Amino acid sequence: MKVGSELVYGGPRATALPSVLLRHSRAGPRCSYSSATPDHVSFIKEVAATQPPQHLSQLLTMLKTKGESIISPGAKEGLIPLAIPLAKNSSGAVTALLRWPTAPSGMDMPVVEVRKHGVWLLAKNVDQLIHRILVEEDAKNSGESNDELFRASADVGEKLYKKGDFAKSQISKLDIYLLRKVGLFPDVLERKVKWHFEEGDHVSALVTGEFYTKKEHFPGFARPYVFNAEVLLKVGRTVEAKDAARGALKSPWWTLGCSYQEVADIAQWEDEQIEYIKEKVTDEGRLHWMKQLFCWI
Repeated sequence: MKVGSELVYGGPRATALPSVLLRHSRAGPRCSYSSATPDHVSFIKEVAATQPPQHLSQLLTMLKTKGESIISPGAKEGLIPLAIPLAKNSSGAVTALLRWPTAPSGMDMPVVEVRKHGVWLLAKNVDQLIHRILVEEDAKNSGESNDELFRASADVGEKLYKKGDFAKSQISKLDIYLLRKVGLFPDVLERKVKWHFEEGDHVSALVTGEFYTKKEHFPGFARPYVFNAEVLLKVGRTVEAKDAARGALKSPWWTLGCSYQEVADIAQWEDEQIEYIKEKVTDEGRLHWMKQLFCWI
């Protein structure tokens, strides 16, 4: 199995899905602002030195409607420098935009959730997250309870999704609908693999795990390789699991979705190797990244 070791950005928007992905599976603030959009727009333009997502205003309104507190884009305490905070939920998790310092012109900023060990990809761009939120709300079939979110999405919501489309599709599982109609999401793909294991279908689990790692799907993120390493380890393919884990550790560690030590254990790295990588990250790697970051921080 070949594991990409470089950060590759971009890739086609439309993705051909293997048939195993389309089978039915179990669905599985520091300060608030009444109008935070101008704050975030100016920060992204002037500090992050890039163009803000076109429908950022609608996403912020939707997050607020969901009960999250809009926070200042400058409230970066405890966050990686590349994260531009948007909102914080009741559990303290922060939704943020991710500003890759070396992203090519025209690449959308991903939306992430900041967690203990780094960031978790929520969506490849703002529109994709808006689309997913609307689908999931509609799938709840809770009558009038979802009207506010649809109103908050305004005209962009109408273009992305019409209420009732999920039911009309006759797709019984929400995760399958998301994969077919909305896009690829790490949590959905990982649930898909776990469901295959529960069904005893190890071949489909392996195929889906490998599909997850295709570099055009989640460029720059190490999480797919970490998860695939866990899948390979589960079926006893230790050598391939080790290679996948080592490939993951060549990407930014804050995209692993877990601690680096967990991945290093699968990679079967000795303490000396871990210390060497730490040194590289601390010296050469950090110097390289900081040179990039100082361009806009």
